[in-house]
Amino acid sequence: MDTIAGLDATLLARIQFAFTISFHIIFPAFSIGLSAFIATLEILWLRSGEQHYHTLARFWTKIFAVSFAMGVVSGIVLSYQIGTNWSRFSEVVGNTIGPLLGYEVLTAFFLEASFLGVMLFGWNRVPPWLHTLASAIVALGTAMSGFWILAANSWMHTPDGFEMRGGIAYPVAWFDIIFNPSFPYRFTHMMIATYLTTSLVVLAAGARYIMQGRHEREARTMVRMGLGMVAVLAPLQLLVGDMHGLNTLEHQPVKVAAIEAHWDGSKPAPFVIFAWPDEEQERNIAEVSIPHAGSLVLKHDPQGLFPGLSDFPEDERPPVAPVFFSFRLMLAIGMLMILIGLTGAVLWWRKTLFTHRRYLTFVSYCWPLGFIAIIAGWMVTEIGRQPWVAYGVLRTADATSPVAAGTVALSLVLFVLVYCVVFSIGILYVYRMLRKGPAATHGAEALPNRPLSVVARADGDVA
Repeated sequence: MDTIAGLDATLLARIQFAFTISFHIIFPAFSIGLSAFIATLEILWLRSGEQHYHTLARFWTKIFAVSFAMGVVSGIVLSYQIGTNWSRFSEVVGNTIGPLLGYEVLTAFFLEASFLGVMLFGWNRVPPWLHTLASAIVALGTAMSGFWILAANSWMHTPDGFEMRGGIAYPVAWFDIIFNPSFPYRFTHMMIATYLTTSLVVLAAGARYIMQGRHEREARTMVRMGLGMVAVLAPLQLLVGDMHGLNTLEHQPVKVAAIEAHWDGSKPAPFVIFAWPDEEQERNIAEVSIPHAGSLVLKHDPQGLFPGLSDFPEDERPPVAPVFFSFRLMLAIGMLMILIGLTGAVLWWRKTLFTHRRYLTFVSYCWPLGFIAIIAGWMVTEIGRQPWVAYGVLRTADATSPVAAGTVALSLVLFVLVYCVVFSIGILYVYRMLRKGPAATHGAEALPNRPLSVVARADGDVA
């Protein structure tokens, strides 16, 4: 197979998929959390009749529309890449993966598409209860989309419910395929990550408006709701992440060994705070670690043992450095989220949350943390699975199409150029909407305290 600059077609195909999915993953993640936030705002508006909930719901719906559109556009590319660069993958595991992706379209995507129009353009065309219902169904649809995508991805890590015949995986138990051993942990971990990501964006936006003295009532609501979710979900994510790690140790011990840069399985593992993993010498350079802490976390015993990287053949180990550093970046962000949530909760209890300028200034710059953590976590998960594309079933090198390296390289360059232009424009548009902030809708009034059946509203368009 020909190469370009020392990169063969398989590695170029991996880089291309990594680049495109890194762009894609942040938009659905944000859309899942944001749709739930919007539905919550509308329920609060419907119950209380408070105008600022309505204003916020319409404001964030505009941002949701842009994020959802960019997620759809970037997702289409992934389907084409699987067909062009990973045809052998489709041939070997398509019987199990394909239906799961099809279910995502038939259930989640159709559900979202059916009610998305009402959510975006129905403000002045349908009763408030129906619009709220449509927003809630869209939120449910985005969560269902995550369900099926995570089921497919989890199967690639912990395949179950299939049998191999003639080198092809055939399904034998769909329940086991969908609810494979790692799915409950991956799905829960990812869904919490989406809500944390959105909560930090909402919290940061509200903090900025308070600092600027604008949209005070809406800003306080954003800070309360965003902070409340962070304070609750960030510690919960740490617990779920620990359970996910134990599950990974059971089914993918070599990935955990790479995460911990743990080489010698005959000794208790330290928790390595920092090091530079040297794969050639099978050791860590400039290591800073806590003795026995790794064994305590993973085995609940400071003297506990688990396999090290040296216990596995070299051709079955993932690249250690990117997995090791990505995990520590994700963990550091997670601990910072916990600190943000707990500090904010204390300030809230002391009734100084909205006057503590240092805290508000700090959190106003924390909006990217969730996105960075999601990408870092994805790198841990996917790079840590190497050299397998379906763990123990199909190697990555055997899953690619017979495409020349030059062809893959050319398409990679084009993707980088197009993505940088198109998505930069979309992100800039979202930034401008956030900078402008929520404005009271012309002609909008608080819901009167009377039966919903007689309430009719005319609230203008969403654009």
